[in-house]
Amino acid sequence: MDVRVSSSRLEGVVNAPPSKSYTHRAVAIASLARRTRILDPLISDDTRSTMHVARMLGAEVERLEDHIQVIGTQGEISTPDNVVDVGNSGTTLRIMTAVSALASGAVVLTGDASIRRRPNNPLLVALNDLGADAFSTRNNGMAPLVVRGKLRGGKTFIDGSVSSQFITGLLIACPFAERDTEIVVRGTLKSRPYVEITLEMLRRAGVEITVEEGVNLRFRVEGGQNMHVSEYQVPGDFSSASYLLAAGALFGEVTVTNMYPTAQGDSLIIQILEEMGADIRWNKNKGVVRVRESELTGCVIDVGETPDLLPTLAVLGALAEGTTRIENAKHVRYKETDRVHAMARELTKMGAIVKEEEESLTIKGSKLHGAKLDGWGDHRIVMALTLAGIAAGNTTISTAESVKISYPNFFEDMRRLGAKIEGST
Repeated sequence: MDVRVSSSRLEGVVNAPPSKSYTHRAVAIASLARRTRILDPLISDDTRSTMHVARMLGAEVERLEDHIQVIGTQGEISTPDNVVDVGNSGTTLRIMTAVSALASGAVVLTGDASIRRRPNNPLLVALNDLGADAFSTRNNGMAPLVVRGKLRGGKTFIDGSVSSQFITGLLIACPFAERDTEIVVRGTLKSRPYVEITLEMLRRAGVEITVEEGVNLRFRVEGGQNMHVSEYQVPGDFSSASYLLAAGALFGEVTVTNMYPTAQGDSLIIQILEEMGADIRWNKNKGVVRVRESELTGCVIDVGETPDLLPTLAVLGALAEGTTRIENAKHVRYKETDRVHAMARELTKMGAIVKEEEESLTIKGSKLHGAKLDGWGDHRIVMALTLAGIAAGNTTISTAESVKISYPNFFEDMRRLGAKIEGST
């Protein structure tokens, strides 16, 4: 589905959507615990996928008006009687592949065309090291994946450069292994704040995990544990809020609520906007961020820990004075799409001067013109390009329905702020 975006001035107050990262993890952990209420969850295509897989693995998951009620399996998950379809959710695939190693039988996991192109080999190797039998049906590390338990524990080494989701999945599953587990990270762990979210939530569920810094980062997980957490409160999502905050800095004055401090790495968007010259204020006690239209200046930004911000930052760079360089971005190529290439290609269509390298994007601030853009079926590409379209006017973006993956009300919220967007998702 296409949307048509026109030049607009934005003003108003909007509530940040609930965090997708916290909702995924809350559902996965609750599915292994006893009874848990998840308050103010994000209900989107991706989180529905995690709820669906949790049900297939034996948990009772009920969506109520303002919360999700989960009666978990206490680690005794069922072997599904059909193939498990995760849809478009890479987070669901990685977490639930690890959890599937707790079943006594075999679990087959697959997803849509995008999911079947995403790499998982580091996770499969780790699961085999820890006593499960895990493999790709095509022998290429990509779904469909087959996992046969049970997870025994032990020691594994895992590449930290591709996705932190592999480690998140292992940390959630390994407390139920027969013996203790040691996970040694080779190289730099990209997107580490997402692992910190996982650790925070597991500790709330009573799980003992030791983190050892050093030449290699190590996680030590005691085996034979139980999980118990009666309630999770899902906070606002800084990844989704990044589009709203960028919109305020570019097109008017926007206030975003439900923005309390958490372990989310993408809260760095506030600091980045400050560095670029935005008039932005964050009242952490009230959870309110206000940002006003400002003259922005390009800068150098490392996205090693904040890969989901790259599309937003690319648009900010295209509309700022001077040059913006986004570095340490190779892992961003392994998302729903190659987001480094996708943003370079679409912004170039609009007249931006963009240099794409293997691990970086360099963008010279330009006056953008309207164009017909490909949203790549990627929610973050579509939302970022919507900002570019507001700046340029007369812009059409395809696959706009993909925003349902993480921010179903995105276009509705943007219209409430004054954005002129035609088309419905």
